[in-house]
Amino acid sequence: MSALTKIMKYNEGFVNEGNYQEFETTKYPDQKIVILTCMDTRLLELLQKAIGLKNGDAKIIRNAGAVIANPFDSVMRSILISIHEFETKEVFIIGHHECGMASLQAEAILEKIKGQGIDEKCIDTIIQSGISLSDWLTGFGCVEKSVSQSVNIVKNHPLVPNNVVVHGLVIHPQTGQLELVIDGNENKQESSIEEGIYV
Repeated sequence: MSALTKIMKYNEGFVNEGNYQEFETTKYPDQKIVILTCMDTRLLELLQKAIGLKNGDAKIIRNAGAVIANPFDSVMRSILISIHEFETKEVFIIGHHECGMASLQAEAILEKIKGQGIDEKCIDTIIQSGISLSDWLTGFGCVEKSVSQSVNIVKNHPLVPNNVVVHGLVIHPQTGQLELVIDGNENKQESSIEEGIYV
């Protein structure tokens, strides 16, 4: 049985039995937070349970490594929409230990891409268009540093209001234990005092 067949069969029972009712909520996050985290399978349920979230509490964005590549990528766009359209007030960047992005090497990924039958001419065309695949397909060396860089992109973004707080954390993928990298409340207070605005 294919994954699609299995999913569709399960979904039919889920809907017919009314199991969706326990998840009913609005599109506005109750806790007014947005979370960027990794797509790692170990975090699918663990993260929400480790931080006490239920359905409807937060907007959650997932990608490889919980990384914001640049200030105008699709992840940052999603964060901005969450802030301006869905009234979120706090942003959490949550990376994790043992992340696959920590050891990702462009050369190895390119070999796997070629091994799946992607013609090298396609790869050359992408490179000739100005995309640096070696940069795009390379991970990070330190998860804490990666989280800090993403926090700084959000915090310093020209379209993020001053009253939005940005935090950085790292979660352990087995235990769910959190490590605080950046407390946005402390940084917010420091920057507000520097600007002569007291909170």
